[in-house]
Amino acid sequence: METENSDRFLTAFNRIDHRLRDIVGIKDFTPFYRLVDQAKKKEVLVKKYEDDLRSYADLRNAIVHHRTSINYVIAEPHTDVVERIEYIDATLAKPMLVGQMFRKRVLVFQENDSLKHVLKVIHQRKYTQFPVYFNKQFRGLITTVGITNWLASKMGGDHLPKGIPTLHDILMHEKNRVNYKFVSRYITIYEAEEIFKQGVERGRRFEALLITEHGKPHQKLIGIITPLDIVKID
Repeated sequence: METENSDRFLTAFNRIDHRLRDIVGIKDFTPFYRLVDQAKKKEVLVKKYEDDLRSYADLRNAIVHHRTSINYVIAEPHTDVVERIEYIDATLAKPMLVGQMFRKRVLVFQENDSLKHVLKVIHQRKYTQFPVYFNKQFRGLITTVGITNWLASKMGGDHLPKGIPTLHDILMHEKNRVNYKFVSRYITIYEAEEIFKQGVERGRRFEALLITEHGKPHQKLIGIITPLDIVKID
């Protein structure tokens, strides 16, 4: 039986084993299952792939402990399994950063911009989140839901309010005023995914993660991540 797949599998598995040891800071022998338990507390990617890693540990044991000869193993991994563990190995070694995947020119608005201007942007570009500044000072994040809330609150009978509202007016009608979080461009896309997830679990849903050099609000906005973007992450 050809053992190329099992050799590739074991190579990737051993690299992952060493990487988990580095994450945990352990040099002595430690069962792989225990490494996973400890490493997932420090590295979100380990937590993400925990079930896969545990399954691979069982397969690794079958390959190593039940091998009957150099050229024969009792459990030769399927190619899909090998490619998957190699993908996880590569991802753990060099995970994608948010600054790499989501860096882009972000359209920002000023507090005194009119709602009419934002509605035009919604119509043309289909945006749903709008970072708002006063000069260079960040003021908040407006969403289409916030705009709807403002309209609902201002409806007087069957008539819309007079005058042209500004984004300052709309900001006050965001249900969750802190519906954003600033993050550094150096965090991984998986850490960003975890931030969204933990926000929901704690009853604080983020509408966007705003990317700056070191996650500071006063720094230039260089990217934005929405919940829809996160859904596309493997």
